[in-house]
Amino acid sequence: MPLYRNPIPSWRSPVWALLLSSLPFAACAQAEAQGSPENQRPTQAAHLRLVDALDRPQDGYCLDILGSGPYIRFDMPMTAHNCKPGLYADEAVVWDADGKIRFPAYNVCATVAGIQQTVLPGAAVMPRQCDERSPFLEAQHLQRFIHRPDGRVELAGSGLCLSAGAESARTFDPDHRWRTLSMQRCEDVPLARSSWQLSAPKP
Repeated sequence: MPLYRNPIPSWRSPVWALLLSSLPFAACAQAEAQGSPENQRPTQAAHLRLVDALDRPQDGYCLDILGSGPYIRFDMPMTAHNCKPGLYADEAVVWDADGKIRFPAYNVCATVAGIQQTVLPGAAVMPRQCDERSPFLEAQHLQRFIHRPDGRVELAGSGLCLSAGAESARTFDPDHRWRTLSMQRCEDVPLARSSWQLSAPKP
């Protein structure tokens, strides 16, 4: 029986010519799309880091789930913790196309504490199951974030943005610092504590 062989495409075929002719247009479209933070999201896990390093010039602050290793606390509010070297599971996020900020190692998403789709200034941010529906929690309304052009991270349609606290304190490790994390009226908090970027971890 003769062996089946995949046909080898010719560079002179009409299909290849059409594909090659479309490359400049694709490049232009990509360049136009790069102006918004939402179009610059990495497809792999990354840090969600404050643009301003504040009192941690060596590493800055990252979105963080409280705890470490087997002692992760999903029942406690999330914090802004100094960014750890490498990419630990409790700081590794993927910003999905539907607006969810997801921690892939645990399949939980950043979830704003609210009641009946209403969120108030000062609300905490919790790590909860993505799209969780349980008594007193319809998470799909509390997990959709928009990355604004100024870097602020707004809960969609709320006018409230993810903000780090004004003060920092040491953690269980004297070399580490943390800040509160809450939702505040976007214009009430300086950009230094409310402008975020997705970035690869520092080695």
